[in-house]
Amino acid sequence: MSTTRTGTTAANIEKAAHALERFRAAPLGHFIAGRPQPGTSGELFDDLSPIGGNRLCQVVCGNEQDVDAAAQAARAAFPAWRQVPGESRRALLHRIADLIVARSEQIALIECMDTGQALRFMSKAAERAAENFRFFAERAPGAADGLALPAAEHMNYTVRQPIGPVAVITPWNTPFMLSTWKIAPALAAGCTVVHKPAEWSPLTAMLLAEIVTEAGVPPGVLNLVNGIGERTGRFLTEHPAIRATAFIGESSTGSLVMSQGAPTLKRVHLELGGKNPVIVFEDADLERALDAVIFMIYSLNGERCTSSSRLLVQRSIHDRFVARLAERIGRLKVGHPLDPATEIGPLIHARHLGKVLSYFDVARDEGAEIRCGGRPAALGGNFVEPTLLTGARNDMRIAQEEIFGPVLTVVPFQDEAEALALANDVRYGLTAYIWTENAGRALRMAHAVDAGMVWVNSENNRHLPTPFGGMKASGIGRDGGDYSFDFYMETKNICLAHGTHRVPRLGT
Repeated sequence: MSTTRTGTTAANIEKAAHALERFRAAPLGHFIAGRPQPGTSGELFDDLSPIGGNRLCQVVCGNEQDVDAAAQAARAAFPAWRQVPGESRRALLHRIADLIVARSEQIALIECMDTGQALRFMSKAAERAAENFRFFAERAPGAADGLALPAAEHMNYTVRQPIGPVAVITPWNTPFMLSTWKIAPALAAGCTVVHKPAEWSPLTAMLLAEIVTEAGVPPGVLNLVNGIGERTGRFLTEHPAIRATAFIGESSTGSLVMSQGAPTLKRVHLELGGKNPVIVFEDADLERALDAVIFMIYSLNGERCTSSSRLLVQRSIHDRFVARLAERIGRLKVGHPLDPATEIGPLIHARHLGKVLSYFDVARDEGAEIRCGGRPAALGGNFVEPTLLTGARNDMRIAQEEIFGPVLTVVPFQDEAEALALANDVRYGLTAYIWTENAGRALRMAHAVDAGMVWVNSENNRHLPTPFGGMKASGIGRDGGDYSFDFYMETKNICLAHGTHRVPRLGT
């Protein structure tokens, strides 16, 4: 049995079972106006374990009345919350961060059991979430600041003001951390929030709502409604009290979010899918590139929008690089997410497992080779072997479609021009990773590739002040730093005359 500083597997399982007891006692409902609410629908759905498919708990499916109650609570709380001084919001957000850290083990254990993500990654998820709150806490006092724009006989200056109640709809892969990435800047800006977590991993959203309330944030500032995206989510994106929708998820769902908000002219921020290239040139530091390639597709079970799921590798090094890759993949440890040695846990849901497995048949039909994996892992549940697909062309479905699992597709290229053409020949444009020791080539590729974020000689290394977002079908808008406030706040220009300019006269 594995043992590390995070404890033994058995001890972790026991602690996780204890943490989950509260969710088994009664159906998981909503959190509206500062209090847990059972909702009005009476309709329940099961939250299933990715490990064995057993029921973790039952969840209330929010209906139109529940969404309206949450939206109205957010609207009622907004006038007072927007007037809270930035310094006071800063103190509250730091208090939220403190409470997240205090409950970090509980959050990590529940997140592992609800999502199937390995503890080696989730053990730091709460700390990252706390960092998000601390980062935006420090920006809260200056969130409304603008620019001075003087003219000859007028003084123009800008201010920013919170847009109002916003909807935050978050995904199932790393739900707690990603929810804070949206909710923290919204609260720092002075917005109120209605949060709908993904129905496949709803548990830690309730913990966050409780923490925010315990920190002293007024009732109605953060509200939570559980439910199915096609119904509860649609009620939320269509609600007239909601002024903007921040959504993380699939590109096809993002287009629905846009259309649902169109009648009420909602602002949308969409963080969507990716089929991200990692481009390895022959002059790269191949050891570091190998580490980064493996990490960026097989960590978090491959269920991450920024995964480098397409490996474009120069022909001159293709065979030896792929051989090294296959050797390392064969040693990856698939196992229980609470085993500290586990590197790949089970996929989130049986339906998603079926989707990922279906691409192995697609690969065979398209003529690619399954070099590693390509099967369910011999553990039951939603486990799948880490998979390497070689002999692929960029026009194959396995190179064009987002699989969202531990599956890497390899496509060779001859030179820089072909690498760029292959990288851009996809509907997505979220991230790109470039490995080369040639500084000029790195600059040329970074500027020419269609991606909202580019890392050169690095894996995905997040710096919180930088913009996060994609091009093309990968989304609209940017998160991070002050870029987040561009979404959650309106910019207003105020023009003051010196009293010296000539005012046009009519009718004299």
